[in-house]
Amino acid sequence: QRQMCIRDRMTYTIVAEHEANLREGKLAIGTPIAKALLGRKKGDRVDVEVPAGTIHFEILDISI
Repeated sequence: QRQMCIRDRMTYTIVAEHEANLREGKLAIGTPIAKALLGRKKGDRVDVEVPAGTIHFEILDISI
């Protein structure tokens, strides 16, 4: 079994459901990833359970 470590930097914008577009990095507020990231602060590490497994995030920056 091989473990993969992907250290990509992604920028996400949390938006209303009707504005969501994953290709543009716009996550609907009701998604598991958006819910897990809300209320977090810079430097936080967040693990999100999704159907494909666990995704690990580190919040590098937050802007409004």
